[in-house]
Amino acid sequence: MANDGVRLIKPGKRYEGAQGVIYDAGVSRHTAGAEKVCMNVLPMLPGMKSKPHIHKGIETIAYMLEGECYLFHGSQLENKTLIKKGEQIFIPENVPHAPCNLSNEKCVWIVVHSSGDDQDELIRTTELDYILEQIKV
Repeated sequence: MANDGVRLIKPGKRYEGAQGVIYDAGVSRHTAGAEKVCMNVLPMLPGMKSKPHIHKGIETIAYMLEGECYLFHGSQLENKTLIKKGEQIFIPENVPHAPCNLSNEKCVWIVVHSSGDDQDELIRTTELDYILEQIKV
């Protein structure tokens, strides 16, 4: 590749985030030297739930590439939004949230954060874990 900063990211690298889900690594500080934005792919099997968390000072946009999934969000995860294939959802900074695949089919998210890494300023909201534990799949 040329030495102009352009980077091609090939599939195959995976990692587990503090959210408790496995991501397919995309563009980030670690893979491409990005500092202001990152993008990863999040496949979620049926019944998979993320751990509740916030991104302190970081905005999130998620695009549903395949399937559908609920996003629980709000100070007590009191809101539940269904995101279907082809739809996008914006999550402002500091909003507790957790995607939960309550369907019988796999879903695949494309997730973008306004930071060089999706783990930057990620804060687990463990006090909200009990809410998702009550949700039956």
